[in-house]
Amino acid sequence: MLLMIPGPVQLHERIIRAMARQMIGHRTKDFSEILQYCTEVLKKLFGTKHDVFIISASGTAGMEASIACFSKVKRITCIDNGKFGDRLGKIAERYVKEVDVVRFEWGEPIDLERVERSLAEGSDALAFVHNETSTGILNPAKELARLAKEYDALTIMDGITSVGGDYVAMDDWGIDVAIVGSQKCIGAPPGLCAVAVNDRAWDFYNEKCPFYLDLKAYKKKLEDWQTPYTPAVSLFFALEEALKIIEEEGLENRIKRHRELSSFVREWALKAGLELFPKLNEFSSYSNTVTAIKMPEGITDKELRGELKDRYGILISGGQEHLKGKIFRIGTMGNVTMREVVTTLSCLERILVKRNIIRPVLSEI
Repeated sequence: MLLMIPGPVQLHERIIRAMARQMIGHRTKDFSEILQYCTEVLKKLFGTKHDVFIISASGTAGMEASIACFSKVKRITCIDNGKFGDRLGKIAERYVKEVDVVRFEWGEPIDLERVERSLAEGSDALAFVHNETSTGILNPAKELARLAKEYDALTIMDGITSVGGDYVAMDDWGIDVAIVGSQKCIGAPPGLCAVAVNDRAWDFYNEKCPFYLDLKAYKKKLEDWQTPYTPAVSLFFALEEALKIIEEEGLENRIKRHRELSSFVREWALKAGLELFPKLNEFSSYSNTVTAIKMPEGITDKELRGELKDRYGILISGGQEHLKGKIFRIGTMGNVTMREVVTTLSCLERILVKRNIIRPVLSEI
């Protein structure tokens, strides 16, 4: 099965082989060297010189750690213009006394004036998703961080599906806390997340955070290049190899590849007469790691994605929650190449042409 979904992604053969290594002791020098290497490379992907903590858990755990550990705030503004922005708000409601969720229709761009009004009403923290894969939109991280800074608010950014696949400059933008997941642009298996934290964020530290997700424990153990609890060692083998592949490719080249592939998908969709789902404003743009396309008339989600999977062995994603059946999403993240993208689009085109929904267009691109 060819995975063309927004994570988990296809694994490079080197990463698969890395996971087959014999186990090592997690309190040994061997593991410490792996942890140190992974941490230092992840700093480059985040665009930070500050601490990065790797947790044996999913990206959602990273989101929860980021909010719970730094929840000593009076009021937090959370931006919801997709599934994962919605999740940030739900997490915040468990840890922060006053939460203002600034909601937009899923797929709508963020109105910075509405966010500023929320901050002006007394928020001392802001949480948002950089790359919203549920709708295929890239939110304006730099501008949001600038707004937060004007109100001296802690800034938490979900970069789970942008770090390693798009431009992220945590320190330059003024992001205090950021998150990435292993199974997205980094191209490793699911099961690890990393949280980057600058010095200022610790002013908001709340010791009543979840025991396992207490980032202060990770910070203390990192002094000896260790984790506070038993890490998923085989996943660290995989992460190490994935980061080596990224270094070999070069981060700038990797970002360029992600952008070229997503641009190719969008060009195909538009030439075919299909409609991209998200709406943009002057501050937002299309995601470079997933493309969301409106489901055309004349075919159902089950028919489109079902035939693609059953006949051609390719898996793409549908819409989530109220967007089910209304959109389909094609991932272009991780180690994917033009070969996989063209294969996917060729099969999609075949399905749609057969039903007289579009005409053949791949040869024109």
